[in-house]
Amino acid sequence: MAKKETVLAYVQAYEYIRDRILNGELERGTKLVEERLAEEIGISRTPVRESIRKLEQEGLIKQKRVVNPSDMDLRHIFQVRILLEGFAARHCASYMTEEALVKLEECVVTGRTGNMEEVMTANKEFHEIIVGSTNNPVMIDIIDRMQSIIYLFRKTVVYHKRPFLIEEHNDIYDAILNHNGDEAERLMKEHLQLDLEFCLNRMKG
Repeated sequence: MAKKETVLAYVQAYEYIRDRILNGELERGTKLVEERLAEEIGISRTPVRESIRKLEQEGLIKQKRVVNPSDMDLRHIFQVRILLEGFAARHCASYMTEEALVKLEECVVTGRTGNMEEVMTANKEFHEIIVGSTNNPVMIDIIDRMQSIIYLFRKTVVYHKRPFLIEEHNDIYDAILNHNGDEAERLMKEHLQLDLEFCLNRMKG
């Protein structure tokens, strides 16, 4: 039971700190004080320390201070995503299971019909299903370690309603469904490039 409580405290701390950073409540450059955060959340310092370590791996915190990704940081992150997710989409055109295809289509449908939170979740799942279908633990781990930063950008494109976002998901799904690896890879790379450009423009704005 104690182990379960420790895991729950870690998840609670991780989500609390991450969400406050992503919502802008903890501004860039803010120094994170473990004791204060533990007191705010109502838990011990250990899960707070572990959460900060995880967020450092994900790029949201550096030397216990909140970071703010620069244009160049953004470009570097998207370069990695474009390479890996482009490959993943190509792979899926040949190897994706029927079950995963059904889930992918559901993400597209939810993207068209859901509320803001449902669209956010569907967007996340769409990309996770494609990366997960590679069954490549190294690739999955690299993307997983970028999740917080990816979430920040996903929020930007969904909340500010980037044009053609869901139509692009649908086109990628169709290419995978039709076993067209070249097209699936090309469409995924274009999709992420457009996400990058949209985020860069919003940052300037």
